[in-house]
Amino acid sequence: MIPDETVERVRESADIVGVIGEYVQLKRTGADFRGPCPFHQGTGRNFSVSPKIGRYHCFVCHESGDVFSYLMKRIGVDFVTAVKMVGEKSGIEVIDIPTGRPDEKDAREPLWEVNAAAAEYFSRTLWNEDSGTAARAYIAQRDVSRELADKVGLGYAPREIGLMRGHLNTLGFDDERLIEAGLLHVPEGVTEPRPRFRDRLIFPIYDVSSRVVGFGGRLLGPGEPKYLNSAESPVFSKGKLLYGLNWAKQAARRDERMLVVEGYFDVMRLIGAGVESVVAPMGTALTDEQAKLVRRYTQRVYLLYDSDKAGLKATFRSGDELLAQGASVQVVTLPDGEDPDTFVRTHGARGLETQLASSIDVFERKIQLLERGGWFADLRKKRQALDRLLPTLRATIDPITRALYTSHLERISGITGEVLEAEVRAVTKKHTRSAPFVPQAIREASIRESDTNRRPGRSSNRTTPGSSGRPTEREFVRVLLHRPWLIEKVSERLGPTDILNPLLRNIFRSLINVGSDMGQLVAELDEDSIGILQELHAESAGLDSAETTIQGVFKQINELQVREELEELKNLSVLASADEKTALLQQIVELSALRRAGGGKGWNVGRRSAHAEDEKNTT
Repeated sequence: MIPDETVERVRESADIVGVIGEYVQLKRTGADFRGPCPFHQGTGRNFSVSPKIGRYHCFVCHESGDVFSYLMKRIGVDFVTAVKMVGEKSGIEVIDIPTGRPDEKDAREPLWEVNAAAAEYFSRTLWNEDSGTAARAYIAQRDVSRELADKVGLGYAPREIGLMRGHLNTLGFDDERLIEAGLLHVPEGVTEPRPRFRDRLIFPIYDVSSRVVGFGGRLLGPGEPKYLNSAESPVFSKGKLLYGLNWAKQAARRDERMLVVEGYFDVMRLIGAGVESVVAPMGTALTDEQAKLVRRYTQRVYLLYDSDKAGLKATFRSGDELLAQGASVQVVTLPDGEDPDTFVRTHGARGLETQLASSIDVFERKIQLLERGGWFADLRKKRQALDRLLPTLRATIDPITRALYTSHLERISGITGEVLEAEVRAVTKKHTRSAPFVPQAIREASIRESDTNRRPGRSSNRTTPGSSGRPTEREFVRVLLHRPWLIEKVSERLGPTDILNPLLRNIFRSLINVGSDMGQLVAELDEDSIGILQELHAESAGLDSAETTIQGVFKQINELQVREELEELKNLSVLASADEKTALLQQIVELSALRRAGGGKGWNVGRRSAHAEDEKNTT
């Protein structure tokens, strides 16, 4: 058995023209190659080979397929041999892993089978059952045709607890397999398994080979989380899959581009408009694995995320991941209030093409936002602007693109290319911290907690208010959730980007925005953040020293602020003129004296963090 990943890698790397050209005399005709068909022994040039989509087709006998099927049909080898032959020509080692018995199935086959059966059940429930009435009305409201819904496999998961389970059990799928596939789960304190998806519009999620590996469910009414994905399983890993890639892979080669959008409806709408080279991550920003997948099919990528703060941050995180894979990345900015779904519904594919034509390079977009915010206006802000741009330069592996970015930044900032290159090469502590004034205790604790807090339902090795240990981010946010009168005072000194853990940062941001009301908090947060929020809300003990905990955080901030401002001033001297260096020296002397005096007293000392002043989009 050859692993699917190897088969796909060989397929993507294959020179189908070169392979078939060893048996057929091919000549270029436009973007394709033509020759006589080897299957019906034709003499006309009716046999077409397309390198863009990796397929061949005869317009007379209608034989068609990919590079593997050609070798299997033409010279009579089996699939494994065909893959090995193509792999050898592509320089890829293909290892056939023994399965023990010739008829032994892939260990993942049972999960593919049950997911396929579940997808069929959800689809039938949507269109044929009374329980799907509201879902059908919702689809009609979103202007989704039956043809398009069937193309992407839309379905509906009923509210009733036992219907799906009973149906799949009658087909021979036991509860153990349903639980392993993530279709059922056993909540804490409950003995009977329950369906993961209830009263949700269901989007089947396919792998690159078009097998159903999981589902995404959208609530039809109020509630949270609005979107829910399948749990991780041997066939479903959210960070390694892209929704729509099974349709987009050939289209991306043909169009020589890939569009990356945020949601299932965005993908579906674009497919319905005839734009098939589109995918969506099952989160906000692309992971490195997802970026590798995109890059496998194309070098040119367009990001069509929302233009709000969260969307822009996801845009730039995704951009960096793609630049690290050698992609060329463009940002498409739609009109205010529009997303790809609503825009294409109104303006169609032609309107979208106009927006793509006016897209802007991801690095240029980042600079554009910083310029509009006045970040290059004075010395200190210029330093901070550079700190926000340098990670993108470091991520860019294509040497020409990186040189162009560096040259452009040199013109904008007035900093020489040599200094910028030295900063890009530097791997120092000042480039890895997320914010200039984060307490050391929080920074150290975040490293320990990062894995623990990533998934709901797991506890952390945190210190408590009454312990001798220093406060952590988790305890800090827990205190604010249970002592909401402290939020306003804390927010005058800390901003969300001062919190390193992303889930806790989301909760802290929502606490500042809407207060401690659980209903409003849940409405603002994603699924993973909600899990942590519920943990914190349930932990109401040990809050007698809440103000002491917060005050301890601010005292540490104040002491660390002095040290880090000294470091920042020293860094600024690289950019300063002679007169500016004199002023910087005076500030260094004053801060050194303050440091020797012991800093300050916590709550009321020191300036408000620049990150608390304004959480900029480009972090």
